[in-house]
Amino acid sequence: MPFKTVRLLVFLVFPTGLLFSSPLMGQEKDAGLWTSVSFEAKLVKKAAFNISQEFRFNENITELGAAFTDAGLSYKLNKHFQFAVNYRFTQRHRVDDYYSFRHRFYADIKYSHKLKPFGISLRTRFQDQYSDIGRASDGGIPEYYLRNKLSLGLDLNKRYSPYISVELFSPLNYPRYNAFDNIRTTAGIEYAISKHHKIDISYMIQKEVNVSEPQMDFVLGLGYSYKL
Repeated sequence: MPFKTVRLLVFLVFPTGLLFSSPLMGQEKDAGLWTSVSFEAKLVKKAAFNISQEFRFNENITELGAAFTDAGLSYKLNKHFQFAVNYRFTQRHRVDDYYSFRHRFYADIKYSHKLKPFGISLRTRFQDQYSDIGRASDGGIPEYYLRNKLSLGLDLNKRYSPYISVELFSPLNYPRYNAFDNIRTTAGIEYAISKHHKIDISYMIQKEVNVSEPQMDFVLGLGYSYKL
């Protein structure tokens, strides 16, 4: 990657990291590794089917904290707007070595715009999740979230595509004075091996806020995708 591109990416990421990643007093910290493999196939001109498998390791990358399978459909209305609906089945590890089963349904609306050499996108996601249905006293009660993600990428017309993003998680189950309880700040690089194959390397800082026992995670992401 050209040195000027690296320097520009660092310039963009540094103030974002200062703004969103400063630790809070008493905050628990952990290092993680998130790996994923995804596949996408075009059904018709503007619609596509996608499926992915992800494994997330925590406890300083010594424990499989979660594994999930995600599948859904996306539709590209025009060059700016895209819609998607997905289902995710998750197995999440608990402190008692019990795996919690979770079912998530979510819908996305994504707006993208190119201002060369940059590409800007805003994705709004509404999701509801059901945990341990029939296995816990509160099982079956859904958790509702609204997630807004702002991304900025460099359009270099080359194989390397660096990017940064910030995502806010807003709980909708009950009234709150605070607008969100989780922030994800990510910087990464996508590399197109060929027309169909792509890899993604990223570094993310995830921080809980406005909760009694906040957690901060430093996560390395490794992803591979195949697009038919």
